[in-house]
Amino acid sequence: MTVPVEWYVALSAILFSIGALGVLLRRNAIIIFMSVELMLNAANLLFVAFSRYLGDLDGQVLVFFVITVAAAEVAVGLALIVVIFRTKQSINIDEINLMKG
Repeated sequence: MTVPVEWYVALSAILFSIGALGVLLRRNAIIIFMSVELMLNAANLLFVAFSRYLGDLDGQVLVFFVITVAAAEVAVGLALIVVIFRTKQSINIDEINLMKG
């Protein structure tokens, strides 16, 4: 008894939608980063599901690259958040206007 690939697609769509809503509606930088990670993991779920469905390992290899890029993105993003918090004492996106002269 196996789970059909349509269930994985539906779960991935739900996870990606939750992540997109988190990015669009939230103003906290850490929540936005978590939402981006949720969207990347939804894409990873699709890669693995279709890789398993098609009997090919290319999707699973691509997941390792996505995980590597996501880890680098989190490291750089959290470092930026820490620096911004030290200077502005806030991580609310609406209060941060670093590009303003």
